[in-house]
Amino acid sequence: MDEILVRAVERAIETMRQRFAEKVTIDDLARSAIFSKFYFSRIFQQVTGVSPGRFLSAIRLEEAKRLLLSTSWTVADISYQVGYNSVGTFSSRFHSSVGVSPITYRQLGRAPTEPPTDDQHLVRTPVSAVCGHVSAPLTGTLRPIFVGLFPDRILRGSPARYVMLDQPGPYMLPNAPPGTWHLMAHSVPTDTHEDTGQIPLIGSHGPSTLRPGITARLPEVHLRPMRTIDPPVLLALLDVRPTAPHQTTEQVRSAV
Repeated sequence: MDEILVRAVERAIETMRQRFAEKVTIDDLARSAIFSKFYFSRIFQQVTGVSPGRFLSAIRLEEAKRLLLSTSWTVADISYQVGYNSVGTFSSRFHSSVGVSPITYRQLGRAPTEPPTDDQHLVRTPVSAVCGHVSAPLTGTLRPIFVGLFPDRILRGSPARYVMLDQPGPYMLPNAPPGTWHLMAHSVPTDTHEDTGQIPLIGSHGPSTLRPGITARLPEVHLRPMRTIDPPVLLALLDVRPTAPHQTTEQVRSAV
């Protein structure tokens, strides 16, 4: 990927993070990247995998998640702080992107005893399957590894199907719906703290088209440190992953 284009997109993302509470326009972002508006939108999508508007929305909701857990502000206060004029709109977008309401997320974050109860990620009719392998850096110990199917490259909402792995290795996603999906993998080093400088790991593959009744074997997905150009992670399930059901290496090998 052209480093000049990546740096330009990084400048735009820095503008988003500095001004997410304001009414930031595509023109503002294009100027920060030193591109024309139309060229900027195309390049931003090419580099990050999502549109500038979706990336900015994810940044706002990421900040809202942080404020819900680190402050006692009301949902209304937080919605205005992250750039929403309507509490209803904020709550609706938060729920659709994070998977639970702002109030429920605050409760889960302070006492994460079980994962969100929303089961929309469960596929109702067995139609297909996905299998593959996840690798990770050789150093450090990871929390459970999340692997799931999403319509785009943002870890948000309810995945079409997901598993938690106890370690890097093979995975199996049975009962996956047909369609075009991005496979996303995510984990965090177990000793991650604010003062260590360690950051979450992410990996992706896609888009891939799944056909009914077919087991798709995807290329290996390698977990790597998240970069500035990676969209923020919004899915609440990842914040309570230690309590989510796991898929062991032995279970996967017996299923493949």
